[in-house]
Amino acid sequence: MFSFSKFFLASSLEEAYSELLKNKKNIILGGTSYLRMGNTSWNTAIDLSNLNLNYILEKEDFISIGAMTTFRSLETNSLLKDYFGEIFNTALKDIIGVQFRTNVTVGATVFSKYGFSDLIPVLLALDSKVKLFNGGILTLESFLNESDIRRDILVEILIPKKVCKTSFQCVRKSKTDYAITNTAVTNENGTFKIAIGVRPGKAKLAHKAMEILNNSDNITDEVIDRACSFIDEEITFGSNMRGSSEYRAAISKVITKRALKEVL
Repeated sequence: MFSFSKFFLASSLEEAYSELLKNKKNIILGGTSYLRMGNTSWNTAIDLSNLNLNYILEKEDFISIGAMTTFRSLETNSLLKDYFGEIFNTALKDIIGVQFRTNVTVGATVFSKYGFSDLIPVLLALDSKVKLFNGGILTLESFLNESDIRRDILVEILIPKKVCKTSFQCVRKSKTDYAITNTAVTNENGTFKIAIGVRPGKAKLAHKAMEILNNSDNITDEVIDRACSFIDEEITFGSNMRGSSEYRAAISKVITKRALKEVL
């Protein structure tokens, strides 16, 4: 169980950010579901619960998702389903249980760049952006590629409004276990996005595979096989207790092919 010396209930983002910068051991609280699994001691725990960051809103160009929005809200939201089909429900429904998903927040998951995440590949394949209190708006891909953890607050996720075909595929040892590897694929009028997650590192876009598909006039089985053959050349896979790098690479090609066929 994690611990902290002081608790700070922020009344504004400005106040929360100011408190965060006072000490390197100050931390922003999300749902704390994963923090509870560790034994780290923190100085001040900063709570954003009073800042109204639990929302999913349709705006002119984006779907805005507040940082304190829970996985359960994503899983059941009709607006997300209207634009993006069942991908959020499919990706999140097997994560432990409803009680857990009602507690886990979007902001904590994305800001922490969890390598085991089933949500981040979905957001990456949907061209999402992150809005940071101090750092402004940047693409999720560029945020994930940063090696350092920012001293900042993730305010919301911005997903471009577009109706597209989507698919999420993963392999688990058991239904509620962490994924061994996963993939999220989108098809917007013939433009494909492929995000590979649980490598077991941070999710990445498969740019070479996407280039082959997006430059092909006719998506045949041969084109899909050729695109998928580049996945393990471009994406680095690692080994851990759930699977070897070789197994992950082989499985990733299979489930990506399955996802691509689903969005044709």
